[in-house]
Amino acid sequence: MTDKTKIQGEGDYEAARRFQKDEHEFARTAPVGRLAREAEEALDGPEGEALEKARVETAEGKTGQD
Repeated sequence: MTDKTKIQGEGDYEAARRFQKDEHEFARTAPVGRLAREAEEALDGPEGEALEKARVETAEGKTGQD
């Protein structure tokens, strides 16, 4: 008999619960100010152009694997 709460593949409920728990923990405890400053510095730095290109492509639905 299969335990439906442990379905793997597209319906991996256990992994989904762990991911959601980790996401909530990150949102609650992350050093947001520091991370925002680092992101701003990266955008203003030498990799800024590549980061902006990647942002635009993902906003358009491109994954880089097309």
